[in-house]
Amino acid sequence: MNIGFDAKRAFHNGTGLGHYSRTLIRSLSVYHPEHQYYLFNPRHSSEFELKGNNLQEIVPTDFLSRLFSSAWRSSWVKKDLQRLKIGLYHGLSHEIPVGIERTGIKSVVTIHDLIHERYPEQYNAIDVKIYSKKFRYACEHADKVIAISEQTKRDIIEFYKTPENKITVCYQSCNPAFGEEVNEEERKRIREEYDLPEQFFLYVGSVIERKNLLNICKALFLLRNELDIPLLVIGEGGKYKQQVKDFVTQNGLQSKVIFLSEHEKARTSPSFRSAKVFPAIYQSAIAMIYPSFFEGFGIPVLEALWSRLPVITSSVSCLPEAGGSGAYYVNPGSAEEIASGMKKIYSDKEVAATLKEKGWQHAQNFTQQKCADTVMNVYKSIW
Repeated sequence: MNIGFDAKRAFHNGTGLGHYSRTLIRSLSVYHPEHQYYLFNPRHSSEFELKGNNLQEIVPTDFLSRLFSSAWRSSWVKKDLQRLKIGLYHGLSHEIPVGIERTGIKSVVTIHDLIHERYPEQYNAIDVKIYSKKFRYACEHADKVIAISEQTKRDIIEFYKTPENKITVCYQSCNPAFGEEVNEEERKRIREEYDLPEQFFLYVGSVIERKNLLNICKALFLLRNELDIPLLVIGEGGKYKQQVKDFVTQNGLQSKVIFLSEHEKARTSPSFRSAKVFPAIYQSAIAMIYPSFFEGFGIPVLEALWSRLPVITSSVSCLPEAGGSGAYYVNPGSAEEIASGMKKIYSDKEVAATLKEKGWQHAQNFTQQKCADTVMNVYKSIW
């Protein structure tokens, strides 16, 4: 079978959607090598690459398609799908080409979250309309819908009235590098390269309101006389990030909150932008702090579990699905609970060791092979 993918984010996105796309494509290539995988990419990328005997990158070739690459991706690509005899097309991030249902090519779409429907005030109004139209169209016209969590499945049913039997929950995996132990010499080299402290708590994710970095900083303030351990922040943001930085400045926490993504070395390093050094950073941390109010899945939680890094995360949304019995759960609205968790994990080595072991065991539910197999079963159900 020739299987096609919307690979825009696989080649160009350094955050969650990109990690999901790259990991799934590579996993399918390895564990289901009998198929040919065609990666439809609007333009070449120098940041990420996907190579393999059964992987083939396809970019627009004619002048108009190169000039209007977004139109090629959202509709015109159908001609290339037919030319290459693609039997099934997978929209990896919420959308499928308009009219694909009239080509005879089967289609699958992955829906990661419907946060724009739940929290429209956190988005530009025009973006909400665009997202809603694209997501709803994909859920209506794709042959099958993949939800990355039970939470997302419930949301698809609630907001778009998609029939439950059309939706399959397929959990995602993460880069296997997080499960490989980084030796102390390499961890030390990376700490020195990025000027990292010897000990730190870690936050990874976009600095936006629902991900709740402000309450982590409030927890640090509550602990200011008990723990002298900084927070390392990996992620970018806009207005909300400035709000967080204002709180940090007003409360004298400048030395305790390190915005690593702003450092010159991080901005210019291909290894940082591609997340190649992240496993070493994770494995150098005390704990991952991820008390998000709402997620589609929460991939940094899984990356931390694979890294044998204790996780403090929220008891709401899909995060208990991601963390299982291997995470320390808090009310995301309570800086006091977050502070209590940070203090507990830092001071109680037995609790930290238990979380590491339980987290590692829970992570085995999300191996690359298991995740590739569940997606392949969805494909087979519509062939």
